Amino acid sequence: MAKTAVVILNWNGKSFLEKFLPGVVENSPNAEVVVADNASTDDSVAWVEKNHPEVTIVQLDKNEGFCRGYNLALKQIEADYYVLLNSDVEVTPNWLEPKVKLLDENPDIAACQPKIRAYHEKESFEYAGGAGGYIDRYGFPLCRGRLFQSLEKDNGQYDDSREIFWATGACMTIRSEVFHELGGFDERFFAHMEEIDLCWRIQNLGKKIFYCSDSLVYHVGGGTLSASNPKKTYLNFRNGLFLLAKNLPKRQFLQTIFPRMVLDGIAGVKFILSGAPKDTWAIFKAHMAFYGSLPSLPAIRKKIGRKKHFPYMNGVLGHSIVYKHFVNKKNTFSEL
Repeated sequence: MAKTAVVILNWNGKSFLEKFLPGVVENSPNAEVVVADNASTDDSVAWVEKNHPEVTIVQLDKNEGFCRGYNLALKQIEADYYVLLNSDVEVTPNWLEPKVKLLDENPDIAACQPKIRAYHEKESFEYAGGAGGYIDRYGFPLCRGRLFQSLEKDNGQYDDSREIFWATGACMTIRSEVFHELGGFDERFFAHMEEIDLCWRIQNLGKKIFYCSDSLVYHVGGGTLSASNPKKTYLNFRNGLFLLAKNLPKRQFLQTIFPRMVLDGIAGVKFILSGAPKDTWAIFKAHMAFYGSLPSLPAIRKKIGRKKHFPYMNGVLGHSIVYKHFVNKKNTFSEL
């Protein structure tokens, strides 16, 4: 059994595998590299078998999506640490060792992420992770290095390894025992924000999430859905409400959900004014899906059990990032 397994979930991503898998294999000498395939139809598996026989392949019967795909695949992989790596990530030399060392030396850290820069603009942080994930009082996620669509250049301002609220699913290293203890990703999320939900539950266990600045990768991003895709809008807004309903203590949930819905409504108006009515419709559908889930919430919340007092969890900002960014015109994390 390998100590570390680098697991790439693939669905019709042959072009990304051709471009990035050789670097993963070369720069992960002490890890087992695994491609978990979601029933691709683009000859991804045949290409890996022919060109990288050293890579382990786990084949799923159908496209299970991100959450269920990883849950099913990781049940078949034995390792102390899992590295969940998107197929569109370029790794660098020594990208893996600092994260493994961080977990080895700190048993209270359950998961961590590297510094993530944009593949097509390599001096800038990347949308899906930046220098570590945070969350505001109304459940809106943000990263050091990225506030909404505003990305910072990396000038060394976030070269400090530190505790964060969530680690990105694009390149998350997590203890296998913790992943399985929590039942993995919540498959109701399908994709988007599932890693935030998982990290929230990790913190409820009394474990920590960390950003490891000594590890660097480059992420293409948008390989599955573009930033303006209404489907992505639907998943982000629906899953954002699921996130709060599942994990907030009851009193804080009741205090938070109404202002959050008002902010969602403002976002819908903004989409209309910017000529994107399909995204407004996606927000409406997201809210309808959330209302439909309400009868099942008590059982879900009970299963999670004890919930930490949200404002005092590490990585929670006590103000509204929406107000800070769009009203006060704050564009960098250090300005908050």
